[in-house]
Amino acid sequence: MLAVRCVSSCAAHPPPAPPVRAWWGALLALWAAWWLSGCASLPAAVASEPSFAWSRPQATRLGQVAAASNVQPRYSGFRLLVSGDEAFATLRTLIRSAQRTLDLQYYLIHNDGSTRALLQDVKAAADRGVRVRFLLDDIHTADVEAELLELSAHPRIDVRLFNPFPGGRFSMVTRVFASLTDIARINQRMHNKMLVADNALAVTGGRNLGDPYFLRSPQSNFLDLDVLAAGPVVQQLSHAFDTYWNHRLAYPVESLARKEEGRAGQGAAGDGLEADGTPAPSSAAPGGPGAREARASGRQASSPSLLAPAKEGLQAAWSRLERELARGRLQLDWAPSTLLVDQPSKIATEGDPASTETIADDVAALLRRSEHEAVIISPYYVPGARGMALLQELRAKGVRVRVLTNSLAATDAPVVHIGYARYRPELVRLGVELHEMEPRIAAPRTRHIGSFGSSRASLHVKAVVVDRRLLLVGSMNMDPRSERLNTEMGLVVRSAALADDLVRLYEGVTADHSYRIELDDEGRVRWVKGTGAAAQVHTSEPQASAWLRLMLWMLTPFAPEEML
Repeated sequence: MLAVRCVSSCAAHPPPAPPVRAWWGALLALWAAWWLSGCASLPAAVASEPSFAWSRPQATRLGQVAAASNVQPRYSGFRLLVSGDEAFATLRTLIRSAQRTLDLQYYLIHNDGSTRALLQDVKAAADRGVRVRFLLDDIHTADVEAELLELSAHPRIDVRLFNPFPGGRFSMVTRVFASLTDIARINQRMHNKMLVADNALAVTGGRNLGDPYFLRSPQSNFLDLDVLAAGPVVQQLSHAFDTYWNHRLAYPVESLARKEEGRAGQGAAGDGLEADGTPAPSSAAPGGPGAREARASGRQASSPSLLAPAKEGLQAAWSRLERELARGRLQLDWAPSTLLVDQPSKIATEGDPASTETIADDVAALLRRSEHEAVIISPYYVPGARGMALLQELRAKGVRVRVLTNSLAATDAPVVHIGYARYRPELVRLGVELHEMEPRIAAPRTRHIGSFGSSRASLHVKAVVVDRRLLLVGSMNMDPRSERLNTEMGLVVRSAALADDLVRLYEGVTADHSYRIELDDEGRVRWVKGTGAAAQVHTSEPQASAWLRLMLWMLTPFAPEEML
């Protein structure tokens, strides 16, 4: 069984019922995918030249400003990006400021206004001579494959898909059917997220690319967290990117999609590059004329192109980074740091990675350093036997453990909630302070959290704070999938100031926008909102429909924890 997490916006616009002819077409496609599954395989011989990060960041404006701002050369500089507006503006500023290289690595991208605006900036950067490497997990690319081919047709843009499906590339359903003989590998995904500009400044953390991650969806948005980074840790991020980019599971998009949609009419891949493989500055035009028209013939009019011009007004209202670059000084918190990143070979381990391939042991070791307090924020929280043993160890030595995760009504992955709910009573009995975020965030008091308006809210922050002096921010959820299956990454920073900022975020959300989990006298779970006489007590999953609760109750016996 393939476990796939769908982002919350998937349910925002249910598709209309297809006509009978469409049903026959879908059945025919499924039959073809099933028939092909016995012989589907990845391309055997793929010409993908290795490439590496720009080696002279100090020769770029971003590198010069970063160096001039660094108060301690051995330290790296950081800023938490909580607000979706600030995160979006920061990405646009980095892309627009890059002079030599842009490296993007993401788990998924949405075909919406935010992504289209960012990709327009990426294409504009390539037009002015910036080399672009775009590495994307293959799990959600069925609907945008043609656009990725078109993007890769630009002589200065390379697109690679990580851990691709071996066949049935018409849709997600046909991909799964065509991969039945390779399901163990396909069930593991690249969950890393980062954007690096000129090997000088970077953004990494929990956000993918799309409206819900930047508070721009009218239906549903994520409370999420990224980090802006400068200094030596950026070179570590670039090295991690190179490791994935040059791995055997990173396939050029042209090797997987139809040839006629590839780089027809383009020059050699190395045209216009300097000796180290980076582009010489120029005003080269985008790839071949007529590429979009040739691709668009198969697109429905109601489905806009991922590369269509973005609507006006998508630029964030302000860009702190842009102003700082203009002044030549970055206002960052400079501190010691460590990058944790899974090895790409973790994908081939079938859920049993070696300790050298996964950061799970590093995260556990970080939590064990807690002497007074451990704060855990994770949208999917399934501690498992190993996690429960660690929590027992912390509680035995008097550590205050505080956890924030999604309520059933707020989560975008209800099936994963089954695994979490199994541990809920034991967590409370252990003395863990357990909170579940509610599905609405109205007029938040927490500074820089951003406005959710009337949209649904879902937690997407992945972070740990140890004794208010160490923090971890990254892509890793506290669940078996992140530990054993997906590849993950995270930044560990020793900064009391940033740790305090993150704890204030936790306390603001738990005080105003969460349910406190308690047990009644008979050991049954109850959800408490507020304190004192004004407290509201719920005896079943609050704000979750009866149908959703019934569905999960029926699925619970058939949901193995390792597949959630």
